[in-house]
Amino acid sequence: MKPFMHGLRWLVFLLAAFTMNFPVIVTLVTSLKSKAELSINPSLLIKAPSLSNYQQIFNMADRFDIFSILWNSIIASLIGAFLPLLVCLPAAYAIARLGFARSWLLPIVVNLRAIPLVIFAIPLYMLFQVTHLLDTRLGLGLILTLVNLPLTLVLLVNAIAEIPKDLDEAARIDGASTRHILRHVVFPLAWPSIATCLVFGFITAWNEYLFGLILTTRRAVPMTVGASFFFSASGGGVQWGVAAAVMILGTFIPSLLGIVMYRRISESLTSGAIKG
Repeated sequence: MKPFMHGLRWLVFLLAAFTMNFPVIVTLVTSLKSKAELSINPSLLIKAPSLSNYQQIFNMADRFDIFSILWNSIIASLIGAFLPLLVCLPAAYAIARLGFARSWLLPIVVNLRAIPLVIFAIPLYMLFQVTHLLDTRLGLGLILTLVNLPLTLVLLVNAIAEIPKDLDEAARIDGASTRHILRHVVFPLAWPSIATCLVFGFITAWNEYLFGLILTTRRAVPMTVGASFFFSASGGGVQWGVAAAVMILGTFIPSLLGIVMYRRISESLTSGAIKG
């Protein structure tokens, strides 16, 4: 009976994994089919795997530079992932440890994220136009920072609240300032949550489409918007193979980040405090 249940669990797991990743599998298979095969073979089986779609992407560098578009997304996403941490870590400490504005600041920040982002599109566009931040990586990164602030603040407040206050008090007895407590006590013990904020923040920023479409036109176009340039770049309707190849390239960096940081995200916050 045990081997049967073990096999059944694996079957359910594989079925669930296949179902959830089916769109990615279809996109990957499509990217590996030539244009001729795509027109006659709609199945998941590939008769003659080809990298021609990927080659075509790089052949378009004179019109659409895929490396430049990827670099735009990397820079903007890094800004959108790291800046919220710099802002929210001291704020989360003040809320969790000192109770500062906990009753009103946290709900306001969280509720702002619940409002549809399109409401802010027009005023932000006008603001960026005045400050000359339109179509810049910095401008896009600042907007992505605002998008990530609520989730980062909530995660860090919960993480710091889980750290025993006795550790702070012991550090103060030894003469540590608040800055040293943040650096040497809170930061190391909250690292799993900080890593989670970084990964989720980067992925959220990478996948942001609305502000990328509104606030960029040419120099700072992110991957989510730039991918659409390749759909019919060669003429003759939508080039599904090329479009699929661009999508696969666009998912590589966030997927790699998730795989590399998986262990950190999975670490127990309390186990770090106990070991420390």
